[in-house]
Amino acid sequence: MFHEVRFPANLSFGSVGGPERRTEIVTLTNGFEERNTPWAHSRRHYDAGVGLRSLDDLEALIAFFEARRGQLHGFRWKDWSDYRSCLPSGKVGPLDQFLGHGDGVNTAFPLLKSYRSGAEDYSRPIRKPVAGSVLVALADDPKVGGIEFTVDSAKGEVLFEVPPPLGARVTAGFEFDVPVRFDADRIQVSVASFQAGDVPNVPVVEIRL
Repeated sequence: MFHEVRFPANLSFGSVGGPERRTEIVTLTNGFEERNTPWAHSRRHYDAGVGLRSLDDLEALIAFFEARRGQLHGFRWKDWSDYRSCLPSGKVGPLDQFLGHGDGVNTAFPLLKSYRSGAEDYSRPIRKPVAGSVLVALADDPKVGGIEFTVDSAKGEVLFEVPPPLGARVTAGFEFDVPVRFDADRIQVSVASFQAGDVPNVPVVEIRL
């Protein structure tokens, strides 16, 4: 089960983490390599213990951990290094990300974020947009939320009241969270050690939805 609640953002600030890929490498007898991956999408890992700065923070972490029943329930996580559809120095706008072209029939468009480097790019599914942050444009014309479109914040979809016409570009800008769960069923901490600067290791891992 997934709980639509965000891990305290002040505690995730300063956390360590990022994307992981899985690559299977086979070295042939001639020295060449064959490389393949069973994963279409990366998976992110974080350490929730790094952001703890006080005993009150520690109490908030333990309360959140207990409410999620350890690894049992997923939750939202704000990745401060990557939580918007635009550049970190920019401002979210309705033209930030290309979602697809209208076909005159489809009304639902999943949110995506594209990562580009040179001629290559990767489209990341965005499952947990932040409610109220999504801006949408159709053929570069901004649309009105709640009237011309709605957003399913639990699934990460833009839903139009009227199907976009054939060939019309659908774009969007947004803030988003990462769906995660705790990656351990135990938190070990000593108050004396914590006060001395030794923070607990609290692994968090992205989940597929």
